[in-house]
Amino acid sequence: MNGNQPLNLSMLCDFYELTMGNGYWKRGFQDRITYFDVFFRDVPDKGGFAIAAGLEQVVDYIQNLHFAPEDIAYLRGRGIFCEEFLDYLANFHFTGDIYAVPEGTPIFPREPILTVRAPAIQAQLIETYLLLAINHQSLIATKASRVVRAAQGRTVLEFGSRRAQGADGAVLGARAAYIGGCAGTACTISDQLYGVSAGGTMAHSWVQMFDTQLEAFKTYCEIYPDNPVLLVDTYNTLKKGIPDAIRAFNEVLRPRGLTKCGIRLDSGDMTYLTKMARKMLDEAGWQSCKISVSNSLDEYIIQDLLLQGAQIDMFGVGERLITAKSEPVFGGVYKLAAVENDAGEIIPKIKISENVGKITNPHFKKLYRFYGNDTGKAIADYLCVHDETVDDSQDITIFDPETTWKRKRVYNYTARELQVPVFLGGKLVYQLPTLQEIQDYCKKEVDALWDEVKRFDNPHTYYVDLSQKLWDIKYQLLRENSQE
Repeated sequence: MNGNQPLNLSMLCDFYELTMGNGYWKRGFQDRITYFDVFFRDVPDKGGFAIAAGLEQVVDYIQNLHFAPEDIAYLRGRGIFCEEFLDYLANFHFTGDIYAVPEGTPIFPREPILTVRAPAIQAQLIETYLLLAINHQSLIATKASRVVRAAQGRTVLEFGSRRAQGADGAVLGARAAYIGGCAGTACTISDQLYGVSAGGTMAHSWVQMFDTQLEAFKTYCEIYPDNPVLLVDTYNTLKKGIPDAIRAFNEVLRPRGLTKCGIRLDSGDMTYLTKMARKMLDEAGWQSCKISVSNSLDEYIIQDLLLQGAQIDMFGVGERLITAKSEPVFGGVYKLAAVENDAGEIIPKIKISENVGKITNPHFKKLYRFYGNDTGKAIADYLCVHDETVDDSQDITIFDPETTWKRKRVYNYTARELQVPVFLGGKLVYQLPTLQEIQDYCKKEVDALWDEVKRFDNPHTYYVDLSQKLWDIKYQLLRENSQE
């Protein structure tokens, strides 16, 4: 294979997925039905919640799973796989079930974002890509949600392509940022592929290309008169940049009756400069001119700028968003939760660790979210065994996940099951929403969280509790598997 051939993502797996698959085949486990959960343990940046993203790429991956002749030849050349297993891979296709929370859903630690029910080899082989897709986009969508909330209703654009970690990091990062609430991106291909509105103005090089800054600004206004945004800090922002922008607006836009325009700042003391810029623009009669800023912004800098009275209408956020620089790993994991025996009975499985946070929740589960009928706000999430149902008319007592003894009674609520079927028997049964629908859904669901949960620092811990039946199963497994 050379670098010009398209990648077969079926081979984007950890090598031990293949060695385990070969071992399952030799042991006769290839048809054993297994249940795996994708979940995470800690919210990035010590936030109150994360945002699920990446499901559309998982769907595309599952639909295109196959091993090409050159893949089989490569594996045969390793000399460790039996021919029967290689024949199985040569005819491979996914036949299992996948359940997932929709993209844009606020999610919390240790609850299943995605559940796979499939024969052992199939379930094992898809682990790496599922984690890659969900970890990356959930990380960026979560960071974008924080940045957008810090902006308090002002427009946020994703500007990070050139600092992203690879092409997919830029393209899919822009998609995830849009899910989290960004209004658009500087990444053209993300618009072409996913409809993430792409836009941009000029670089400092545009200004430097002309003999004078005024000529650069007037030329730009003449070419793009409908909404020109001029970069005003190439030279001296207050003495030359803003005055030249005002003159260009006066000489090119005003005679045509056009008033929609903007300036952008990419350096300097943003609070001071935007206050002065607003004053200068207003005094010149350009109250309609919008002020945008960029330059290594994140949610904390944006929050501070607005607290200091900065006059900003739009934020362009780059490297600290597209790389989630403050905490660049989401930490989602893929763990076995149950297997089926020959009689079709589901046998729960658990992973035990001396690190309590790494102990898994066993069994094939359902995930509910309770919404208060009086407030519309999310009250708690509730994990139960797959054959349990929640009756909205009954009160439920849940436990604080941090203290394990503090109880909360939930009443007058509506319960919604969060996971939806995506694949059943290997067939896609889920209608993928548009990206705009995902963003709208995300905003609605984030708005349903209490402000205390949305704090950046020391957020209120959201309740995620187990049903009594699930807790009893977990406790029994803990007792059975922790005996010396």
